[in-house]
Amino acid sequence: MKTQIQYKIYLIAFLLSIVFVACEDYVTIAPPNSKVVSQVVFESDELATAAVNGIYHELFNFNGFASGSVNSITVVTGVSADELDLYNPIAYPEFEEYYEHNINPDSSTSLKFWSTAYNIIYMCNAALEGLNRSNKITEATKQQLVGEVHFIRAFAYFNLANLYGGVPLINTTDYSKNALEPRASKENTYQFIIEDLNKSKSMLSVSYRDNQRTHVNSYCATALLSRVYLYQEDWLNAEKMASEIINASQLFKLSDDLNKVFLANSEEAIWQISPVGTTGETREGNIFIITTPNYFLSPVALSEDLLNAFENGDDRLNQWVSSLGSGVEVDYFPFKYKIKSTIDPPSEYSTVLRLAEQYLIRAEARTNQGLIIEAQQDINAIRNRAGLSNVNTSLTADLLDIILKERRIELFSERGHRWFDLKRIGQANKVLSALKPNWNSTAELRYPIPESELAKNPNLSQNSEY
Repeated sequence: MKTQIQYKIYLIAFLLSIVFVACEDYVTIAPPNSKVVSQVVFESDELATAAVNGIYHELFNFNGFASGSVNSITVVTGVSADELDLYNPIAYPEFEEYYEHNINPDSSTSLKFWSTAYNIIYMCNAALEGLNRSNKITEATKQQLVGEVHFIRAFAYFNLANLYGGVPLINTTDYSKNALEPRASKENTYQFIIEDLNKSKSMLSVSYRDNQRTHVNSYCATALLSRVYLYQEDWLNAEKMASEIINASQLFKLSDDLNKVFLANSEEAIWQISPVGTTGETREGNIFIITTPNYFLSPVALSEDLLNAFENGDDRLNQWVSSLGSGVEVDYFPFKYKIKSTIDPPSEYSTVLRLAEQYLIRAEARTNQGLIIEAQQDINAIRNRAGLSNVNTSLTADLLDIILKERRIELFSERGHRWFDLKRIGQANKVLSALKPNWNSTAELRYPIPESELAKNPNLSQNSEY
């Protein structure tokens, strides 16, 4: 049964839909009458909070880039990388394009990424305008919600930047301006992300709203900043941000039990997305867990190359991988989430940011600064938790290889980490061309800007590979 709060979120979502128009077409539609909506949505703390909760709810949308579903970055980039193999290309024919990186610019999958991310961004812009304009919300609530929205917008832009490169920076609801916005450089896109995250970090407290790790706090902004700095090879700031999270031991701990890492409000979770009010289970659990040889429901499974990358005795293989079948007919699948079908209330939340990543970020940042002993300690924290021995090398190149492997094993089937890692360190073509006979080597391995978006905006340019 849905709670009163859930009904309020749905009501707010309906009201916001007057402003937040269809995601594929919002930049070309005539301006909505947002004045009436803002008067309704932002006339009290309760309604304003419900409006922001509606943005979180939209992140779980089945077709969304952040949902964890078959349409999400988690699944599609896993296919592009060396994590997931195709087991039903007939039902999901576009996946073969992503597997071989021979993507049609008309790809509906790329359009879903683009449009759902920009729909979130537009919702954030409308919320920021409404919150800043309202004089009926207490200052404490306004600061909290504005800080949360700046984070969510930065999160959407981070994913867009790593899928497409530089993208249009939309920070208004002005449709006439948005419709003609050109692409920013990737560097300027990252700068915009950092500015949003610093605003979020400064406005939010270290406490979670309603004690739920599904609402972001200042540490969430810090955690995403550490990743952004890592990607920019700003080793000093990456280490600094990761250390802030790791040192906050009153909130975050590496779970001793691998099976508890992805539970709702896990002590290892920094930020999670809740399925409450929708299906009752995570999208990841629903799409990844194979219960019958029906690959229409579970179209992907773990690649043999990933399975072979686990060391003997690695508890992550035992706890986070499961299988169906026997003999030569065995299919292996991610089992980080244990629940495939509806549980209400859900016991698992879709985990976006978690502590283990911060140890690996800091290890990489420290290695690149020559802090070898400290980097080894961070790597060993992750390896020892998995039942593995300490690293036994002090060579920088070897440590970086170990960190990349640990990131692959620790973060597999989680929100594009492997795909983004291979691209940022320049190993995508080397690694993937050896595994995929029809691999199409391209310069930067970006996804295509959707052709429908190019047709609508004369100032929008396509990636050179297409």
